[in-house]
Parts: sequence; C-alpha cells; structure tokens
Amino acid sequence: MQYRNDKNNNKISILGYGCMRFSKNGNSIDLEKAEKEVMEAIENGVNYFDTAYIYPGSEVALGKILYKNKCRNKVNIATKLPQYLVKSSKSLDKYFYEQLSRLQTNHIDYYLMHMITDIASWEKLKKLGIEKWIADKKATGEIGNIGFSFHGNSEMFIKILNAYDWDFCQIQYNYMDENSQAGKKGLHAAYEKNIPVIIMEPLRGGKLVDLLPSNAKEIIKNNPKKYTPAEWAFRWLWNQREVTCVLSGMNSIDMVKENIDIASNVKIDEFTEEDFKMIEDIKKEINKNIKVNCTGCGYCMPCPKGVDIPTTFRCYNEMYTEGKGVGRKEYLQTTGMRKDISDASRCVECGKCEKHCPQHIPIRKNLKEARKELQPLHLRIALKAIRTFKLW
Repeated sequence: MQYRNDKNNNKISILGYGCMRFSKNGNSIDLEKAEKEVMEAIENGVNYFDTAYIYPGSEVALGKILYKNKCRNKVNIATKLPQYLVKSSKSLDKYFYEQLSRLQTNHIDYYLMHMITDIASWEKLKKLGIEKWIADKKATGEIGNIGFSFHGNSEMFIKILNAYDWDFCQIQYNYMDENSQAGKKGLHAAYEKNIPVIIMEPLRGGKLVDLLPSNAKEIIKNNPKKYTPAEWAFRWLWNQREVTCVLSGMNSIDMVKENIDIASNVKIDEFTEEDFKMIEDIKKEINKNIKVNCTGCGYCMPCPKGVDIPTTFRCYNEMYTEGKGVGRKEYLQTTGMRKDISDASRCVECGKCEKHCPQHIPIRKNLKEARKELQPLHLRIALKAIRTFKLW
C-alpha cells in the first residue's frame, strides 16, 4: 500500500474503503461478509474508512467489526454530520454522540459536514455556533480533522473552500467528471491551499466498469497494458499528485485484492500521451449512449411514494449500453419482483428528490422518459399481474 500525507503529515492510504456499499443480506448489512472484506483491507494497509450517519447500518457495522477485531487504532474513521438535518445547536451533539456510540469509539479521525452544496449551508451552521463546536471537539480530541463533502459546481466549491480553515475535503471526481462538479479546478484549488482531497465516485457508481458501452470495452481490451476498466479509472486518479485518497465501495474479497494490488504499484505522472488519448476515446463512447447522468449515490432516496429512482435510471441506461431487453428485464426483476413494488409509475412528481440530487438531474422529467421506455405494454401487463396476484 502507498500513502499520501494529510494536512498534518499523517499518512493516509491512497485507497480508502467506502462503507456505503457494504453487501446486504435481505434488508440488513451482511456483517460476516463485510468483516472479511474490511479485515482483508486493513491487513493490507488500508487505513481510511468512510461512512456517514445516513448510510443505513454502515456506522454500526464498521463499529462492530473494528471493536470485535481490536483494530480501531489501526484505522482512521471518517464519518459525516448530517448538516441538512441540523436545526439547532443542541442537535450537533445529538448526532455526533450517536455516531460515536454506533462506531464504538471515543473520537472521529476525519469528520465531515455532509453534502455541503452551497455557501448558505455553511452560513446556516455558523449561525448555530458550528465553529466553536468544532474548536471544542478538537480541543478534547473527539475530532481530529474537520472537512466537508461537496456536490455542486467548481465556483461554489472554491467559495466554501475559502470560508473556513478546513483540514480536508471530499469531492466527486473521475475521468467523466473532470470538468463538472468541483472538477479539476476545485481539486487544484484545494491542493494549492494544502488541503487533502478525498475522492468519491471514482467509478461513477460502477458505471465506468459494468455499464461501459461495448465499443469502450473493446478499446480497453485491445490496449497493450491489459488494465481492467476499474484499473484505468483508478490509475487516472492516482496519476494526479493532487489526489490524496480514492474511496472504493468494495464488496467482495476479489475487489479488495484487485484494488490493493493497483494501489501498491501506481505512480504519479505515469500516464503517457497514449494513455490520456485512450481515456478520451472511452469518454466519447460513453457519451454516445448514457441517457441519465446518475451515479446511483442514493441522495434522492427515499422517495415518498416508493420509487426506486437510482435503479430506474440504471436500468434505463442499461437499455442503451447493454441492450433494451437487458435493461427491461433488470427493471422488472429489481422494481417489480419485490414485496414493495418500486417502479417509476408510482411517481407523483412531488419534486422532493430533485432538491437532494447532487447531480442536479431533472429527475421528474427523466423518470417520465424512463418509464415510457422501460414499461412497454407487455411489461405493464406483467407488473399489473404481479400487483394483482401478489406473485412476489
């Protein structure tokens, strides 16, 4: 494993463990499976574990694993204050100490203001006394480093970056988002201020691996370096010295081992002109087919009417990357063949989802379009039969 320094010269593994996508067993996290994967990562030098208050069961699972294996002192825990839920100064402590309890620890190494999207969110927290609260928690050692996770444009990112003496930040960044969200402009602005940058969505929710168009897969397959799609995406990130740590939502032992192997032998500035050209060729192929620019982050959820929005968009995109039959079959299986049917027809256009979407996707409009193509007559009949006869 390789490491890059944080603001205080502490070493952070360049591969971080994103705990949002722990495997599920029914509706709960498969703790036994997650434990094996987490311990494999720790034993091979991964020391940064990212979770959040709103990731269902994630903090509790991580806390149990670290406590059981007596390895809390080997890792850095990063979790996030749900600032959008904070209504008073008292609730700061309420959420924080609940998180300490869930994680079975007495301190958080890297604590983030979750999903700061504009300067107004930070100003609201300032009025509630967040700056003194942070100072007090740092003084007691309950918080080591303070940061924020961001979804928005680069101009707003820089405003927030300059609004406080941050220890680190977290942004969505990958070769498809080079010039969107905080983008390269935001990445470089943070680096110039000596603020470490943690990368989320390096594979765009798996889309830069599983949902690549066939032509893009062929480009990668024919490249003499024989890297996997995931390896190209990770190497593109680690090639940049401004990137401190890349989070991966690893949910298999094979994935953990593959990512650790990549992280152990990458180098800064190793990309050649041919490598950059290949990435540009892949981007062109992806942009030909994607219908909705959804990363599957889940911030739009839960839908008040039960629509599974990320799955709907994933299946809609699959129709254009893997074939219409593939997308529709997946859609029927994932939204219809379940106890609580969650297809797009349940949408009442309330707009709640759009208020929370980091990608600023016109979800209501896209759901209409997706529903039209994902639910042709024969599939609507099948969904109706499932509802009527409770076939699932």
